[in-house]
Amino acid sequence: MKHELTMAEIAKFQKDYEAQPQNRVAELAVVNNGVQKASFNNEGVRKLNRTFSIEIPTDNVTDQKQSGRCWLFAALNTLRHGFAKKYNAKNFTFSQNYLFFWDRVERANIFFDNILNTADRPLDDRTVHTYMQGPDTDGGQWAMAVSLIRKYGLVPTYAQDESFSANNTAMFNRALNMKLREDGLVLRKFYQEKKFDEIETKRQEFLSEVYRMAVIAFGEPVQKFDLEFKDDDGKYHFDGDLTPLDFFHNYFTDDLDDYVVLFNAPDHEFDKLYALPFEDNVEGGTPVQFLNTEIDNLKEAAIKQLEAGETIWFGCDVGKDSDRQKGILSKGLYQTDAIFNIETKLNKKERLQTGASGSTHAMTLVGVDVVDGKPRQWKIENSWGTKVGEKGYFVMDDDWFNEYLFKVVVKKQYVPEKLVKIWEGEATPVEAWDSMA
Repeated sequence: MKHELTMAEIAKFQKDYEAQPQNRVAELAVVNNGVQKASFNNEGVRKLNRTFSIEIPTDNVTDQKQSGRCWLFAALNTLRHGFAKKYNAKNFTFSQNYLFFWDRVERANIFFDNILNTADRPLDDRTVHTYMQGPDTDGGQWAMAVSLIRKYGLVPTYAQDESFSANNTAMFNRALNMKLREDGLVLRKFYQEKKFDEIETKRQEFLSEVYRMAVIAFGEPVQKFDLEFKDDDGKYHFDGDLTPLDFFHNYFTDDLDDYVVLFNAPDHEFDKLYALPFEDNVEGGTPVQFLNTEIDNLKEAAIKQLEAGETIWFGCDVGKDSDRQKGILSKGLYQTDAIFNIETKLNKKERLQTGASGSTHAMTLVGVDVVDGKPRQWKIENSWGTKVGEKGYFVMDDDWFNEYLFKVVVKKQYVPEKLVKIWEGEATPVEAWDSMA
């Protein structure tokens, strides 16, 4: 159906607008202050008092700066809190730059796999187009961090500190992705011309170039280092000549296989395991998988893990009903419907189905306020530095959790046995453009 607007219709729209005096008040407020400021609901701030019945002592927040590395920061924050508790060493941090280096190289490798596996399809095939659209980005998932840590280990921040390109990824992303797209076209051409013997040689050449780019951008990855720190009692600790894998295996006792990723996507079948192969970053690594279930299962497992003194990686749609500067995540924080005199009723399922919402950011749950057996508000450690929120910490009300939180990473012991069995079963793969991505 097609409809062309007429001048008569537009005149009626204007008459309708002028018939409601409150529209003029809203116009003045929004024109001069913008939608966000004009629609801000102070009640969202008043009801969140940052007092928590369960609160884990944590360290200074980290800062991902102008990068999409939230998933990696949240994973390393979870690990460093465990390290701090075990070794009495608050504010000991791990190098994000080190793992980010390997992430970019590994993603290039898996991109070439994906391109070769779809080389018999046209370039405008939706899957091929999706691969070419983002060959090597800097966003990610919990399982991607696990894959990197298992293969390459961990190093302290001082052993390989942040680099400019890790903190500001846009230009490196642009250069690397342009190269990978061109490389992908070359590999597709070799495959289509049946030059199979030449593919691996060319692939190795391309990967060597990617490695060179990563070294230039992030620095050469450390191979050995001395572990050296003073704990909170002033006791000196030294362990010399460690490899990154030595450090990981010797100082971390938690089994990374012991974690379950619980997801809440009402547009998908509940109590079912899904896989997202498009987001795997290491060939032979931990697959990106989600166990989709009711929101209460996420909350119950999260509360149990917090009660046990363990922090939680989680993913959410951080841009909705949030105030970055105040560090507030509260449903209804912006009364945009009231400002525009409209009524929007999309629920979580419908927002996922229409692309109105999705998981955009990862952070760390470090506390919860439980009143009469029910969670009221949650304490969040973000990775946006100390100049936002309360020294970098945010607070989220439970209604926001229901609407905009999508996944939590929790240990199997805090998850119902029924769900653990599903997690250990076979996953159903979904496409790269699925709402769970």
